[in-house]
Amino acid sequence: MNRRDFLFLLSVLGGLGPRALAQVREDPARLYDLPPYGEATLLYFSDLHGQAFPHHFMEPPNLIAPKPLMGRPGYLTGEAILRYYGVGRGTPLAYLLSYLDFVELARAFGPIGGMAALTALIRQQKAQVEAAGGQALVLDGGDTWTNSGLSLLTQGEAVVEWQNLTGVDHMVSHWEWTLGRQRVEELLKKFRGEHLSYNVVDELFGDPLFPAYRIHTLGGYAVAVVGATYPYVKVSHPEGFTEGLSFALDEKRLQETVDAARAEGADAVVLLSHNGLQLDAALAERVQGIDLILSGHTHDLTPLPWRVGKTWIVAGSAAGKALMRVDLKLRRGGVANLRVRVLPVLARHLPKAADVEAWLEARMAPHRAHLLEPLAVAETLLYKRDTLYSTFDQLVGEAVKALYPEVEVVFSPAVRWGTTILPGQAITRDHLYAFTGFTYPELYLFWLRGEQIRNVLEDIASNVFSPDPFYQQGGDVSRTHGLRYALDPDAPLGRRVQGVEVGGRPLDPGRRYLVAAYGGRLQRAGEARAGYEPKPIYALLEAYLKGVGRVRVLPEPNVRVLGRNYRIPEVRG
Repeated sequence: MNRRDFLFLLSVLGGLGPRALAQVREDPARLYDLPPYGEATLLYFSDLHGQAFPHHFMEPPNLIAPKPLMGRPGYLTGEAILRYYGVGRGTPLAYLLSYLDFVELARAFGPIGGMAALTALIRQQKAQVEAAGGQALVLDGGDTWTNSGLSLLTQGEAVVEWQNLTGVDHMVSHWEWTLGRQRVEELLKKFRGEHLSYNVVDELFGDPLFPAYRIHTLGGYAVAVVGATYPYVKVSHPEGFTEGLSFALDEKRLQETVDAARAEGADAVVLLSHNGLQLDAALAERVQGIDLILSGHTHDLTPLPWRVGKTWIVAGSAAGKALMRVDLKLRRGGVANLRVRVLPVLARHLPKAADVEAWLEARMAPHRAHLLEPLAVAETLLYKRDTLYSTFDQLVGEAVKALYPEVEVVFSPAVRWGTTILPGQAITRDHLYAFTGFTYPELYLFWLRGEQIRNVLEDIASNVFSPDPFYQQGGDVSRTHGLRYALDPDAPLGRRVQGVEVGGRPLDPGRRYLVAAYGGRLQRAGEARAGYEPKPIYALLEAYLKGVGRVRVLPEPNVRVLGRNYRIPEVRG
């Protein structure tokens, strides 16, 4: 990226003065009219999580890193991420990048995403590239089919139909597999693009299920796109969904794949990855011959490419917030330079693809009343993303305790997907599915001993705060309600969790506690509560919301972080 491109990016998205900002707010279309550059264009999005409609999605107030990883992309929030990329507060890019001023910016710029707007933007950019004599590929970084109301009600099929309407060329996967192996294979037969993966193999024989890469001729150069599926599918989800399959990271196989693409004549190799930003950075240091990694899974957004060794890394955001346009200046044997542009999907200001709107209207017809029925009104900001805590997870804890007063500890999964609900906004079933759209949504009640609870907390902390990305096999820290503790991210293994209390009293290692949990496998470690029939968490939340009518959740983080500045966002209306 040269100085001219860098200054253009700052002027358009980051460093706008009051007058220029007002002009962009009046006519945000100027953000999308880009001059041609290079020989090939990649239009990349990731982690849509089935979100069909424009919505809000606030970035995390906290991304707690182990000390060796502090200050690098993927662990920057608030003022720090704005400073790192030179972005001014109150700008369109600040709205996408940071939790600061979120409610004000959400009301100024409107909701983000939505299938009709994202499709229109992809088509507009592709037409713009082709009109200048270039060629473009549309690449999907995975976590697209699941975790929304429309996805659940159609078992992912509606999202595949949208991909086909949009013209996705290649995709990779992760949460897609929670639909079950048989359903994934059925849907891939309907997908008109191509699923690529070097690391989905038969567990018994090691045979690959999918092509590892595909070579495209773009601007007279051969560009190989290699696919990487999330390697810890079996760790993150019940094993029954993917019986007979392996998703191992397998660096040796990846290196062999890159070498094979080079031997076949690829000038440049692009890894379309669902590994997550930190793991991709670690791979870039160890696997030779990858020019560019398009990174998904961790929901990060990199306005400027991250250079690790000889590899560029670009992360593609989440929830339909942005389309990444990556223009490649190619040479024989690699990428000479590249230009990265973040294209915000500002739904209020973008045209909509008419055919997608018509398709969505027809698809929604049987489900509209169910999905869009108001259940309650939020008086405060409800958000999901954070390393340790969110107001939505606090709401879940309050709801479970209200419905089952005998429960002492509530565990909620720390998935990165979801939505954000503004003060004064109605909460619908579609919102509940956006937060809790699991294919295994049951809330379980079971008994755990205090020692088991502490061990669970330590296991989670050792995973999330490992300084080696190869040992980070999950997301953020599982949320808890009814329980308090101190966390030292830099303490030795087994000593990160301190001073655990339940109900205001020190945790008793030998005592049994009644625990509630959903969206995981923790119930397997305990003894089921007799006479209780597990129910979907979204059904329980619906009953609670209808009962209270209005929801006011003021932040009460239950984890004290040692050695870090933990931030609480403003949530009042």
